[in-house]
Amino acid sequence: MTSISREDVAHLARLSRLDLSDAELDAFAGQLADILDHVQAVSEVAADDVPAMSHPTAISNVYRDDEVRPGLTPEQALDQAPAADDQRFEVPQILGEE
Repeated sequence: MTSISREDVAHLARLSRLDLSDAELDAFAGQLADILDHVQAVSEVAADDVPAMSHPTAISNVYRDDEVRPGLTPEQALDQAPAADDQRFEVPQILGEE
């Protein structure tokens, strides 16, 4: 069983610039000890002939072919706009600049 003390957690908190209460220090000490125990258990069963993986099943990205498709014309894009000027959306000023 891995042991991590309350003082170890307080030291890590200081290094991380975290202000933890006494209750949080006690809780995190137990949680971090549990995490380290799990990592140790996994390390004990890991074999050299088993490759490291992030997922239990193989994952591959599925991409569609990159093909050119027709888009909207400027007129189609602006036909529902409340205001347009020179093929651009016209919006009210918000900074009072001209």
